[in-house]
Amino acid sequence: MNQLEFHRNELQIDYFSDSYRRFESDFYHYSALDTPLTFLIDDILLFMFKSKKDYFKLNKENAKDHQDHYFIFSIETLDEQKSIRKFAYKKVVCSVKYNKKE
Repeated sequence: MNQLEFHRNELQIDYFSDSYRRFESDFYHYSALDTPLTFLIDDILLFMFKSKKDYFKLNKENAKDHQDHYFIFSIETLDEQKSIRKFAYKKVVCSVKYNKKE
């Protein structure tokens, strides 16, 4: 069993939420990658979980505008199942020096 399979049910994002639709729209607006987001999302969630970060970076080499972009998420632990982390997209910024209270 690989790491992704192990965490598959613990790392979740609501694909039908407004939050995810905004994330998808922002990601495609900035990303120059040919790989669809659908194929990247599990790896993105696993990266954020393992690195204990609430964001991931789209580096300037993979951005249409050749700038780094940081996609910020809120991470919630579900009361009924403490091992489950639910990710909700907040915004995209060009610097990680953002105000976490927003």
